[in-house]
Amino acid sequence: MTFSSANIFQDALSYWTDAGQRWTLFLDAMHQRGLQYEAHMAEPAPNVLDYKAELVVDGRTLPRPANYLLVRIVPPEGFVVDEAKRPFVIVDPRAGHGPGIAGFKADSEIGVAMNAGHPCYFVGFLPEPVPGQTIEDVARAEAVFLETVAARHPHAEGKPCVVGNCQAGWAVMMLAAVRPELFGPIIIAGAPLSYWAGVRGVNPMRYSGGLLGGSWLTQLTSDLGAGVFDGAWLVQNFENQNPANTLWTKQYNLYSQIDTELERYLGFEKWWGGHVTLNGEEIQFIVDELFVGNHLACGDIRTSDGTAIDLRNIRSPIVVFCSRGDNITPPQQALDWILDLYDSVDEIRTYGQTIVYTVHDKIGHLGIFVSASVARKEHHEFASNIDFIDVLPPGLYEAIFEPKAGQDPDHPATEWIMRCEVRDLDDIRAFGGNDLADERRFATAARMSEINLALYRAYLQPMVRAMVNPAMAEVGRKLHPLRLSYEMFSSRNPFLGWLDDAAQRVREERRPVAPDNRFVKAQEQVSRQVVEMLEGYRKAAEHQAELTFRTLYGLPVLQAALGVDPAGARGPRRAAKSRLHAELLAKRIAELRAGFTHGGTLEGAVRALVYVGMARGSADERGFEAIRQLRRTGARARQLTLEHFKAVVREQYFMLLIDRSAALEAIPALLPDDAETRAEVLALLEKVLTARGPLTGTAAERFEEIRTLFDTPARAGGGRARLAVAARKEG
Repeated sequence: MTFSSANIFQDALSYWTDAGQRWTLFLDAMHQRGLQYEAHMAEPAPNVLDYKAELVVDGRTLPRPANYLLVRIVPPEGFVVDEAKRPFVIVDPRAGHGPGIAGFKADSEIGVAMNAGHPCYFVGFLPEPVPGQTIEDVARAEAVFLETVAARHPHAEGKPCVVGNCQAGWAVMMLAAVRPELFGPIIIAGAPLSYWAGVRGVNPMRYSGGLLGGSWLTQLTSDLGAGVFDGAWLVQNFENQNPANTLWTKQYNLYSQIDTELERYLGFEKWWGGHVTLNGEEIQFIVDELFVGNHLACGDIRTSDGTAIDLRNIRSPIVVFCSRGDNITPPQQALDWILDLYDSVDEIRTYGQTIVYTVHDKIGHLGIFVSASVARKEHHEFASNIDFIDVLPPGLYEAIFEPKAGQDPDHPATEWIMRCEVRDLDDIRAFGGNDLADERRFATAARMSEINLALYRAYLQPMVRAMVNPAMAEVGRKLHPLRLSYEMFSSRNPFLGWLDDAAQRVREERRPVAPDNRFVKAQEQVSRQVVEMLEGYRKAAEHQAELTFRTLYGLPVLQAALGVDPAGARGPRRAAKSRLHAELLAKRIAELRAGFTHGGTLEGAVRALVYVGMARGSADERGFEAIRQLRRTGARARQLTLEHFKAVVREQYFMLLIDRSAALEAIPALLPDDAETRAEVLALLEKVLTARGPLTGTAAERFEEIRTLFDTPARAGGGRARLAVAARKEG
């Protein structure tokens, strides 16, 4: 035997010994997964929270009961909660999985909120809905939850910050549109609001409803469940988006890293396999009104009492967090509702709305909620700077995160600086989206869905409901392929009795193969080829699905038959405009004009601050931190509440928008006569404005204008102030 042959033989022996041991440990991991699933689903309120929680409100006890719960997160040892800070309320998505993903580890949304000193609450749910429960009942329950949280924190500076993940994002937005007075800033992460939006060749999931003929299949599935929709079907849809990961990569990673990967794998599978159910009425509303109908962004949804759900009614800042790597909720679906509601950024301002968005470059849908790096960066910055976001003037902004240079004594734990850059609607359009023909295709698919659903309800539904009883429905849920993948490795499988002893012997005799083993390298190559094959299948299937949808629903004859004008020149659906809004706006402008000289030093200083800041086109957390420090050190400043400061900032900002010249000329009349006091106020303004660095360009020029106005006696006012500013510029 040659030396080379001996090496090959030794590599083969080592590899097959290791492979046999890995297979035993892999089967044992599947067994542990099944046992974990069995124990988890037997809990009265299964969740994956890594924090102790205390029940505050049980939604089942409300006049309109729902299976939702409000709990208070008990701060772990070492966490100091500041009762003066606004509470955070984290709402988990009910999209097939159980609750807890927002707090199933330290680096999570709950973790960063408490680390920033905020009291934290969590809204979760039970596996089964209350019979007859609707989406509106859930919204009513969440309204009670927010009222309860606010009542528990009467001395907090600001209303609760509400975080809605994925499905919970649109639910939170709907409630905020109807009950805006309950909300502080709203953070929606990976939440789809404009369901038709996307880019050709990239976002295929939006075609699913049309290719299935609409929502009749959802109704059929609910009927086969005796009025209950199995959330495992929603999870199956997510699985289908990435067959390479579902069919190979997830299992192969566990197998190839069996000695180190088990704990992380079981932690995630505990959440992924905790399937829940919804009432048929709930899922039908979601599919008809949102997924296929796309009614939310256009204000076409109404509550049971006829109230229109218009997202323009929201008065709290809205933070939208999405990612280019998210194939479930791409940036277009997360952001295009802004284009549906508004014609310009000025219109956003007329409604007093502040919208901040940030787009991650590559993180996937689940990574938005579970990635430790995202929690330490984006979610940490949002939690730490939520008051800064709350006082931003109305408009559209993009949150930019920059690595911190050097040490920051005020925020020693953070590694990033958040800056909010002013943006325009064209920046949203730059992400891509539908053209006019695409909008007609989706409108045709929506109309087809309505017809198919009506036909199903008229001719097939009575027969299906007569054939199905609750016992049959329960058997059908237990036989769902996703549930079976857990059940077959649970304690109910009598053929796994040998596995515990075998796995223990393998752990005692474990002989892992060297990573440079030639057979291991061949195994890795085979794995890459399997992934490439499955990826090729996915791309081909997605391309064919898109081509089929575009061809079928783009047929002029089908569009005409379904009442969609094939030659219509009308653009994408827009939310209706209100004449009353225009009248109220005109009245508000008149009030602002009359108030140019009303107020005092605070109003004059804020007006000057906003004027210079507008030249930069961005706001920086360091400037707000300087204001926060001034509030801590100044006796009179401490009496100024955050809500009052926010109102002053907005009022002065609007004054500058409607008549900048007149608003500036009035500044001297707002300031005290004492020159020394004016100088102190000017010095404080300069400290705030230079917190992020020296003033340059237009901002520096504007500050010199302000300096001149502060040097102008109040009695000079009007034209004299304007002449003084002009003279200063020329000099």
